[in-house]
Amino acid sequence: MPKGLKRYYGDDHLHFLTCGCYHRQPWFAGGRDRDLLLRILEAVRQRYRFVVVGYVVMPDHIHLLISEPELGTPSTVMQVLKQRYARRRLRKRRRKAGQGELWPEAEQRVWQRRFYDFNVWSERKRVEKLRYMHRNPVKRGLVLKPEQWEWSSYRSYAYEEEGAVKINRWPAAVMKIRTVA
Repeated sequence: MPKGLKRYYGDDHLHFLTCGCYHRQPWFAGGRDRDLLLRILEAVRQRYRFVVVGYVVMPDHIHLLISEPELGTPSTVMQVLKQRYARRRLRKRRRKAGQGELWPEAEQRVWQRRFYDFNVWSERKRVEKLRYMHRNPVKRGLVLKPEQWEWSSYRSYAYEEEGAVKINRWPAAVMKIRTVA
């Protein structure tokens, strides 16, 4: 783990995770790119057995609200998600470039190296993070209403629609609530 970075795992808290694209490049600008990321997220959710409470995929970053996985840690989940997506996208790019390049492009990166992890240990914070995620596309001017953005968990909550990623709020995620002494 990088010097000075401390992550808190093992308390059964939810984790609000944010990861940006390298140099804020819009790797998720197209719907197909966002769909690919969500398919990979669902596969990772099933493999590492964690609850996805909420998500949103923006053109240049993602937000996830997840439980701690049964296998591994949230760091493991992010590592696998980022690697699988980057490998798929960069493989496509290399194929399109074809052969015959005298000077191939410098190494391409999809993701920033680190990700932001905020432990969510209260119902109030859980609701705050979900609202923040679901309002993000509206705030950025991508849509007029949260329900218009297909690549978030909003419609699962508002209309109980099943999306590309299963939102496991039935039954509710188990959280420990910290009591104030």
